Amino acid sequence: MAVKIRLRRMGQKKAPFYRIIVADSRSPRDGRFIEEIGTYDPNTEPAAVKINEDAAKKWLENGAQPTEVVSRLFKNAGIEK
Repeated sequence: MAVKIRLRRMGQKKAPFYRIIVADSRSPRDGRFIEEIGTYDPNTEPAAVKINEDAAKKWLENGAQPTEVVSRLFKNAGIEK
């Protein structure tokens, strides 16, 4: 089972809000997930990002692969593999 750290889209039409989740790579974008580890709101200036660092590090150590956008958010937050 390949585990990914990715974004789950929430919010209204034209006003997206994302939750950073840990999910099986085969599950749909807004479908089942294992754990929610943060939020990302690109509508504010600057974009608001909240990440549970302990949970993120735990999942990265256990081999979860972040998507490109999530790895960029992690880098900006100072969370490295």
